[in-house]
Amino acid sequence: MKSLKGRSFLTLKDFTPEEIGYFLDLAAKLKEKKKKGIYDYDIPRKNIALIFEKTSTRTRCSFEVAAHDCGMQVTYLDPSGSQIGKKESIADTAKVLGRMYDGIEYRGFEQAKVEALAKYSGVPVWNGLTNEYHPTQVLADMLTIREKFGSLGGRKLTYMGDARYNMGNSLMIAASKLGMHFTACTAKEYFPNEELVRECTAYAEESGGSVTLTEDVKAGTAGADVIYTDVWVSMGEPAEVWEERIRALLPYQVTREVMENAGPQAIFMHCLPSFHDLETAIGREIHEKYGLAAMEVTDEVFLSPASVVFDEAENRMHTIKAVMVATLGGEG
Repeated sequence: MKSLKGRSFLTLKDFTPEEIGYFLDLAAKLKEKKKKGIYDYDIPRKNIALIFEKTSTRTRCSFEVAAHDCGMQVTYLDPSGSQIGKKESIADTAKVLGRMYDGIEYRGFEQAKVEALAKYSGVPVWNGLTNEYHPTQVLADMLTIREKFGSLGGRKLTYMGDARYNMGNSLMIAASKLGMHFTACTAKEYFPNEELVRECTAYAEESGGSVTLTEDVKAGTAGADVIYTDVWVSMGEPAEVWEERIRALLPYQVTREVMENAGPQAIFMHCLPSFHDLETAIGREIHEKYGLAAMEVTDEVFLSPASVVFDEAENRMHTIKAVMVATLGGEG
């Protein structure tokens, strides 16, 4: 396998199964070293910029802690701290930052922005989330699944909810490339993009995996090793879409019955944050308006022994560190 030094990390479509496996192996190695207090993968005198047009607890903390573990300095630019695409073009911003920083993370809206940053900056650019893809999250998900089951090939992953955007897309890409059986279980209007489904079906044919789209909850979740869901309304979407999503997606809420139908081996995964109780302002607002105590997953499932959501959250740090170490040329 060729060195990944200098590569950007924009979508898992850009990487072979071997390269994705390398990221996972490196992440596992770096995780073990961190647990033992070993930090011999230092990348000194490196500076990275974190551009956040969408805020995030896990993504920011994962990048900052991972960078500090590697001896790097971090500049955080929040939604008000950058003129990207406003007073300055993305290309011009990329050229400026590329002369000051060794790597750039971008979390925001259009995939075109992170692609442009990679095109014009001349340094590795890492996708912390766009509307279309969330590769750093899915790398953490794959590491978590591998930790729980020992392997990825042949495992069935069922994604429930709105499968049209970043999480549904990225899980389908990763699963199909790594020989897993991916199922999008949702209302037909929330199926993934047809072109991407065709691409992933081709990946699956090479890897021994499969891609299935179904509206049938019992069939879609039967025998699943992983039941995965995400919030029904993403950051930046208007409040008026809640009623439409609730009406369409409530049949695909992850409940105890869903987990039982999957089987005793099944684990529950969620990229967080989650509306599983009334402990958030949005959760209480939805409860007052629609009478729901939970949204995409019930509190019972979220807090159950099958839930590995906080393992996923921790693994964001380890897999992001692996991406930075590999693309910046650290030894690991």
